[in-house]
Amino acid sequence: MSESHEHKSHTKEYIIVFFVLTFLTVVELMIPGLDTAYSNKAIGLIGLAVGKALVVAYFYMHLKEETAWLKFIAAIPISAAFYAVALILESKFR
Repeated sequence: MSESHEHKSHTKEYIIVFFVLTFLTVVELMIPGLDTAYSNKAIGLIGLAVGKALVVAYFYMHLKEETAWLKFIAAIPISAAFYAVALILESKFR
């Protein structure tokens, strides 16, 4: 009863993800030098940080290989963060 487990190499995928994260980091480093409002810079940096966190979770924490239910459970804290940001922005513009 020996089962053959074939190992798939993820090297190419990890290299692509590495370059995507590198590109996003370079963009993050350029944002503070932009001639725009502080709030726009903050929104851009927060958006990039969230995007990078999602990429890391999806690929390096192997969420892409998990069931839909586990992905949903992992998304709960993210949705709570979006709700908190919405509350903060709503109170700021009152």
